[in-house]
Amino acid sequence: MNVVRFRVKPEFKDVIVSKFAEFERPSGYQMGRLVQTGEFTYCSVGEWDNQESLINARPAMIGFLDSVRHMLEEISPELGVTDPVSGPVVQEQ
Repeated sequence: MNVVRFRVKPEFKDVIVSKFAEFERPSGYQMGRLVQTGEFTYCSVGEWDNQESLINARPAMIGFLDSVRHMLEEISPELGVTDPVSGPVVQEQ
């Protein structure tokens, strides 16, 4: 799984959802969710066939981020505009 937290600039709030809908899904991508966690904050959650699929898709995901980077606010100087994490699922409910 991968999870990316980000904050959208107010003027792009309506645009960001459509941009995620347009993202071409890489090989090994099972499903994803875009979760709105606040007025301008979101988390993108992706499920992958395996870790290799996620690793192989990173260039495409970075390319997508580069295409929307101007729409996002900096979270912090250390993180930049996203707070990404990934790892294996250890429990399902």
